[in-house]
Amino acid sequence: MRAQYQSTGLAEEDLAAGPYEQFGRWFAQTAANGLHEPNAMIVSTADAAGRPSSRTVLLKAYDDSGFVFYTNYGSRKAREIAENAHVSLLFPWHPMARQVIVTGTAARVAPEETAAYFRSRPHGSQIGAWASAQSTVAASRAEIDEAYERTAARFPEGEPVPVPPQWGGFRVSAETVEFWQGREHRLHDRLRYVRTENGGWRVERLCP
Repeated sequence: MRAQYQSTGLAEEDLAAGPYEQFGRWFAQTAANGLHEPNAMIVSTADAAGRPSSRTVLLKAYDDSGFVFYTNYGSRKAREIAENAHVSLLFPWHPMARQVIVTGTAARVAPEETAAYFRSRPHGSQIGAWASAQSTVAASRAEIDEAYERTAARFPEGEPVPVPPQWGGFRVSAETVEFWQGREHRLHDRLRYVRTENGGWRVERLCP
């Protein structure tokens, strides 16, 4: 199985001054093209021994300070971040022959930021955050559903649901951000922003 990319290239002079602005441009174009869940990203972490793991999560915010996602702090990804804060993010926008690859470090967001986002979630998702002990072993699906029903009875629809103490956000502060554009003959454009010592960014072109 092989696709031949026919996309317009990506040139240095077309880039924004910084990676977050450039990400915003590509994200807006991806959303405008109707790609399903353009905020879906693969988060890769590693434990203290360097053993990697990956999963797909949803980006919930980004600005010049980083990319934000939310999870249970008892989950595998959160436990690994506690041991090794270096992570990678990958946005696989295949229908547009594009990828964005981020490397950086993750840190918990402030509790008030978590609370503001949690209040914006649908009631069912708020209940789910309480009901699921993410990444732990469950005896059956019925056990998970029963935990949800017990929690839903505890916090009925229409009543405020507090933020679970074991749940919150991470912000990934980028050290590098690569913008990958598929080209013909597998000669892809790969332009990577690298953070400099003075807090600015330099751009490197990588061979495909």
